[in-house]
Parts: sequence; C-alpha cells; structure tokens
Amino acid sequence: MTSDFAPAFRIARRAGLASVPHSGELLGPDAVTETLGSLHPDRLGHGVRSVESRSVLNRVVDSGVALEVCPGSNVALGVYRSPADVPLRTLVDAGATVALGADDPLLFGNRLADQYRSAREDHGFTDAELAALARSSVDASFAPPEVRATAYAGIDAWLASAPGDDPQRDVDDA
Repeated sequence: MTSDFAPAFRIARRAGLASVPHSGELLGPDAVTETLGSLHPDRLGHGVRSVESRSVLNRVVDSGVALEVCPGSNVALGVYRSPADVPLRTLVDAGATVALGADDPLLFGNRLADQYRSAREDHGFTDAELAALARSSVDASFAPPEVRATAYAGIDAWLASAPGDDPQRDVDDA
C-alpha cells in the first residue's frame, strides 16, 4: 500500500527533499487520493487518471500539487490508446499545474519535443498555450532561481519569435 511508504517520505521531507511519488497512471483516481493523503507530494509523477473523478481532480488542483504528464509513456503502457486520448487538455483546462515530460525517452522512444508536438497536434495547443505549459513545467521544477530565470527567458524568446500561431511551427525550435 502507498501508506506503507509514508514514514520514508516524512524522513525525506524533514531532510529537505522534495516529495515526488508516481501515482495515477496505471491505477486510477483512488490511487491519487491515497497518495495525496499518505505521502503529501509536492509533485506527482503522472496523475493523469485523476480526471476520472471530478472530486479527485479538484483536490489535485486545489492542493497545488503539480502533475508530471508524460503522454508517450501513457500510450506505451496502454493507459490510453493514442496521444489524443491522453487528458492533457482536460488537466490544463481544469487548472492543474502540469509539467510536461518524456518520462523515460530511452525506454519509450519519446523526447520532450515530441510531447510538445503532441500537445499542438493532438490537443490543439496554440503557441501561447505551449509557452504557458512550458512555464508551468518550470514552475513545477525544483530548479534554482537562476536556472528558472534562464528557462523563462528562453520560453519568452521562443514565443516572441513566433509570427503567430502556426500549426507547422516546429517545437524543436524552443
């Protein structure tokens, strides 16, 4: 059970470490509820299945716990049939803090740029929404302030270089 790990997570938190368990990918919203209650995460690896329960999704949003959404691994593991089925848009529209990720690129064969491309092609994210998603990812990181500032500046430069929302614009240019 997830709660069995609570003592270890308390020790880690007292040592100043971030709480970043995985939950809500292979198991559904009940697993997210248990993880939130037992481990008190700062960020939750995956959490995509919280959309299956409005009350769980509301709890995630209200708690401010960021979700690491990794569409490529969700599809590779059979959680969703296609990238378009991953509830990325639902999570963002609900107000969840989303850190878009590639999970394990060597295992699943997806790079981070592929995940942003999917957000554009499969979910209709505009350049401004992609930039907001990138900012959200930085917000959810534990990077030092100077690294965050550099990342935000890069996001702003990428967005400013856009002549407008272009569905053919390559996210690799970010």
